[in-house]
This record gives sequence, C-alpha cells and structure tokens, in this order.
Amino acid sequence: MARALGGAAVVVLALVGCAAQSESPTGINDPYEKTNRQMHAFNKGVDEALFKARPGQPRTIDNGFVRSVSNVGSNLGLPSKVVNSLLQGRPEPAVKNTFRFLINSTIGLGGIFDPAGSSFSLPETDTDFGETLAVWGVREGAYVELPVFGPSTERDAVGTVVDMAMNPVGQVLKGADAAAASTARVAGKVADRKIHGDIVESILYDSADSYAQARLLYLQNRRYQLSGQEYNDAQAWDPYADPYQQQQ
Repeated sequence: MARALGGAAVVVLALVGCAAQSESPTGINDPYEKTNRQMHAFNKGVDEALFKARPGQPRTIDNGFVRSVSNVGSNLGLPSKVVNSLLQGRPEPAVKNTFRFLINSTIGLGGIFDPAGSSFSLPETDTDFGETLAVWGVREGAYVELPVFGPSTERDAVGTVVDMAMNPVGQVLKGADAAAASTARVAGKVADRKIHGDIVESILYDSADSYAQARLLYLQNRRYQLSGQEYNDAQAWDPYADPYQQQQ
C-alpha cells in the first residue's frame, strides 16, 4: 500500500508541476477515440450481460433493500471525501461528511439507514481526487473511457487511481474486514446501477451513438460539477437526439 501511495504521489506531483490554471475547458478533446470506442463496446457488453433489463422487466429497481445496499456503499466512501475536501482547502464539507459518516455508521447501523440526511439535515457532499486535482490547477486532459469505470478524463483517471490507493477505510481495516468493506463498496455501485437503470439504459441502448452520447453527458455534467454550478432539467441532454448534431 505504501508503494501504491508513493507511486500515486509521484504522478500527482508531476501533473501539478506541469499544470497551469486555465479557463474552464470547452468542446471535446478525444484523441483516443478509436481505443475509447473499443473500451466502450467492452463496457457496454459487460453491462448488457450483467444488468440490462430483459423484456418485460423494469429498468429501474429502487426498493428498500437496493436503497440500503446503496447507502452502505456510499457511507464507506465518505472518509475519502473528507480527505479530499481537506486537500481542497474546504473544511466545511469535510466536517459535515465526517458527522454524516459517524451518525450513519452508528445510529444508521453501518450506513443501512440514513438518519444523517433524514433527521440531521446532513446530505452527502460529493467530491473526489479528480476534483482535488482541478482545484490544484491540473488541466482536464483528453477524454478517456476506463474499463468498468466508464467515462472519464485523463485528470479524473488519475484521481480514480489515487482515491482507491488512499481510501482511509482500506488503510484502517485489515484482512477479512477490508475484504468485506470492498465487497460492500462494489455492491453499492451495483445498487446504484439498479436505481438509475432508466437513465443508464436510455444512454446505452436507446441512443443513436451511445459512445458519443455518454461522452457528451459526462463532460457536461463533470464540468458543471467542478465549476460549482448545478445541473438542472433545463440543461438536460435528450438521450434520443443525434449526438453529432449537438457537437456543431
């Protein structure tokens, strides 16, 4: 683990050293489109085999059990968000996410329930190391599609690796406990896929070009998130629209 953290630190320092503050990125920078499309086809095949709703089945499944699994996975991700908020110089969301983690880990029975949100008005403040790099001035880089993780950018890809390496939960827990926590995180991601099934499947299976559509959606949403703006229905993309026409 120490080697992983050291390697991640070297990559991050190299990126920060050669980065400069720039205006918010616009347009699409996709020099690896051929490879990205191959990876998208692989990811789409995995999704179709494991998650795609069969005829007559609902795309979205959002019941108490699925929501609880999602809550547990989300709760285990909070310590990493706390660390990232501190690295960004943002103590307020770090404090709120800390209290959210403590409340849901105890009263909420390990995150199965969400009393922090429902009773204490402490919703999760989402962040990651990709955002930390953006705060530090690292440029977005080219668009990339990662295996299993899906749409990303060069900056966010590095952030994903660092988030996995420095996850505080993985640092504290050992052996079977660490394995159980990792399993719970994966199960939470699967539950999230079920909860957002309609959105995911409309992009992957109803779009004229699912790769171009996923790319557009990811870049727009991510840029709005990092610029502190809120994504709303008025700015929503039509999953049935021609994705190439939107680039003009």
